[in-house]
Amino acid sequence: MNVTTKGMEIPLYLPAKDQVPAEGINILAGDIGGTKTHLAIFRATPGEMVCIRDQKFKSSDYASLQDIISEFLKGKEEHRPQRICCGVAGPVLDGTVELTNLNWVLSVADLQQSTGVETVRLINDLEATAYGLAALQPTDFFTLHGGHENAKGNMAILAPGTGLGEAGLYWNGNHYFPFPTEGGHCDFSPRSGLDFELTQYLQELYGVVSWEKVVAGPGIWDIYQFLRDVQKMEEPKWLTEVWKTEAHPSARISNAAALNEAEICVHTMKHYVRYLGHEAANLVLKMKATGGLFLGGGIPPKIAGLLQRENFFSHYMDSDRMQHLLEGVPIRIINNEQTGLSGAAWFGAYGQSS
Repeated sequence: MNVTTKGMEIPLYLPAKDQVPAEGINILAGDIGGTKTHLAIFRATPGEMVCIRDQKFKSSDYASLQDIISEFLKGKEEHRPQRICCGVAGPVLDGTVELTNLNWVLSVADLQQSTGVETVRLINDLEATAYGLAALQPTDFFTLHGGHENAKGNMAILAPGTGLGEAGLYWNGNHYFPFPTEGGHCDFSPRSGLDFELTQYLQELYGVVSWEKVVAGPGIWDIYQFLRDVQKMEEPKWLTEVWKTEAHPSARISNAAALNEAEICVHTMKHYVRYLGHEAANLVLKMKATGGLFLGGGIPPKIAGLLQRENFFSHYMDSDRMQHLLEGVPIRIINNEQTGLSGAAWFGAYGQSS
């Protein structure tokens, strides 16, 4: 991959843009998640970023991030980085993070020691996604709702994938300042009788039922099993056979729903879209994100048709007395799967003054 990005449609605060030498520096950027680790070498110059090479790894196949970095850089001395920045799925505290959905603990000190690179930064993966907005073009978005023209104010990012990431961008009148949250781990709030039954079902599986348990990818499979086993919806025989070998049931369910192949899959995704709409409204209201809502992560781009067909927007608008605020918020799906990776590179190069 050789991709040049100049940005910026969204005026993010990047104080070190003019501090990168004209000849450029190499940035090792990483998007580190519970399922995959995506690494890349970017060449950064003042205000411009070029991706030289990238590679994806299955995270669970490795004992540590250091092992993956070592394999990625092996035999590529010309790509040796001067800086490392990784977006990581978990809260970064004092330069250390325990990944939420993977048995890894990462620290700046360990990465400095193992790589010999002095400047190492770890940021939350949704914070990296927010910085990645600097690299995106209008074609990298799909608009679900236009909202107010030239909307201003804070922004929010909701990103369901293996987990549920949530982040904000504070607007000071001139620039946006990204910040991470762990809002995906807040309590799920049931509304209907069926929702309460689902909550009880999930409590028996997990104890605490957070929004991540419902809106992240694995939640699709759990909703399906609840409809089948508790609500006694019929499962077609061909699907019963599929589950014997299918490694990614949630993706198979959403595909079947999009094609109207099975009523139970259609109903599963109707509930999923409803829950996603409710939590999207929660996030916008808590952050007063009048500047825009971005749907990122691995799921929204793949189910854009379902989000329209199952009327995500009407569920998003089903809120307590704040419809006038919600209606004005532009809602866009991020279609570029490398947003977090690019964001880690942009933050590593330009995000902090030296």
